[in-house]
Amino acid sequence: MKKTAAITLFSIFLLILPAGSVLAGGEFGITHPTTSALYSSGNYILLAQADMDSDYSDDMLSDFDDDLDLPHDTIADPLEPVNRVFFRFNDKLYYWVLKPTATGYSKVMPQPARKGVKNFFKNLGFPVRFVNCILQGKFEGAGHEFGRFVVNSTIGIAGFMDIASSQFEIKEYDEDLGQTLGSYGIGHGFFINWPFLGPSSLTDTIGSAGDAFLDPLNWSDMKTKYELAIKGFELINSTSLRIGEYEDLKKAALDPYVAYRDAYYQYRQAQIKE
Repeated sequence: MKKTAAITLFSIFLLILPAGSVLAGGEFGITHPTTSALYSSGNYILLAQADMDSDYSDDMLSDFDDDLDLPHDTIADPLEPVNRVFFRFNDKLYYWVLKPTATGYSKVMPQPARKGVKNFFKNLGFPVRFVNCILQGKFEGAGHEFGRFVVNSTIGIAGFMDIASSQFEIKEYDEDLGQTLGSYGIGHGFFINWPFLGPSSLTDTIGSAGDAFLDPLNWSDMKTKYELAIKGFELINSTSLRIGEYEDLKKAALDPYVAYRDAYYQYRQAQIKE
């Protein structure tokens, strides 16, 4: 039980999208040239604390209700002062830890191999997509996901090759519990920029916790430390395929935090509408 709880909490820190890794522009259809980098600065396995004086906290809380009444084309951000602190923390962690590690990894691991690893972990996430397709009433999507899993797990050699897409053109349905809750009419709540994994919302955070119980790694009997090591490896591998995207975001945006927040919200809105 302790093991499952620990892995669930760690999964919350690493997922928020699943994945390991959400906003990759070409893969998920984001048209803005910089938004694909938003998650590359998140997903960290470290802790941080942000201190606020009492006046700062009172001002933030006094604006909470007003922020929740924002128009539908944006997301409430009553925690902006704290979110900005965590944004800066994640920014430093990306440049000082994650990027150097991923860069070194990319030097010794060829890109085709790294793409194969990404495909493997994507295939492993089949239960999350399959169950949420059913919960959303997308039974055709559930069938597609099942077909993709069977094809890629067999012909695709345990998922390292995405034969379902390249040879059979079986559409992928990238669904998660956050999208499922959104499809039920549950709003995003408010924006949360986690110090470990970057952009999220209240609803998506809850959804990620639920999706963690569908993660096959959490069903295994291996020791927790090995499961965490595997998730860390997945993070480094996915980051190695996106190095430079976060840097482009910062260069293009007048306020990187605002671009980061708004692009995340627009991306999730687009996913829910699909």
